[in-house]
Amino acid sequence: MAQVFHKSANNIAKASIALAVILAGLSFYVITQLARSSYLTGAYLEKQQPVQFSHKHHVGDDGIDCRYCHTTVETTASAGMPPTQTCMNCHSQIWADSPYLEIVRASYRENKPIEWERVHDLPDYVYFNHSIHVNKGVGCSSCHGDIANMPAVYQVNTLQMEWCLSCHRNPADNIRPKSEIYNTSWVNNLTEEEKKRLMEEYKIRPKEMLTSCSTCHR
Repeated sequence: MAQVFHKSANNIAKASIALAVILAGLSFYVITQLARSSYLTGAYLEKQQPVQFSHKHHVGDDGIDCRYCHTTVETTASAGMPPTQTCMNCHSQIWADSPYLEIVRASYRENKPIEWERVHDLPDYVYFNHSIHVNKGVGCSSCHGDIANMPAVYQVNTLQMEWCLSCHRNPADNIRPKSEIYNTSWVNNLTEEEKKRLMEEYKIRPKEMLTSCSTCHR
C-alpha cells in the first residue's frame, strides 16, 4: 500500500503539538495576568471624587486618627463614612469661606450627604467585617496601603479571593500590636515568638476555619 503521508508529516505533527502546548500555556498566563491587572481589579487607579479630599494632608500632615472619620471601624462590619458635620467641625473655622469647599458647605446647609465614589468595593457575595479584622490585629494599611501618604486614595491590592486567602492561610505574618493598628507606615519586624504571642492573645482561629468557604461567603 502506498504511503499516504510524506515522512515530513511526522515532524509537522510534532511541531503542531508543541506549538499548541506553548500557545495554551501562553494563553493561560495572559488570562491569569489580565485577571490580576488594574484593568479588571481597579488597583492603582485614582477615582475622581466630588471633593478632592487628601488623606496625606489630614492623616499624614495633621495626624488625624482614622477613627475620627471612620467611627464604626472597631464595632461594626462597615468602617463608616463621616457625615458632613464631621468635616464642618474644623471647616466652619478653617477655610470657612474657601470656594474649594463650597460643596461641603452646601451639603451641610441642605442636609444632603456628599456622594463619594467608592474605592474599595467588594462583590455582594463577599462578607467582610472591619471590626473583626481590626480587633484581631489587622492594621488598616494591610488592606488599604499607606493611606497617610496618599493625596488621593486608590486601591493598592487586587481584593481578589486569592489575595484574601493568602492572609487567612498565614495570619501570623499579617497581624500587629493593637497600638500599631492605625499606623499606616508600620513595618513588620516582629520575631516568631512575638507573632506566636499575638496569635494567642487575639485568639486567632485555625487556618482550616479561616479558609472555610462560609467564613467569607454567607
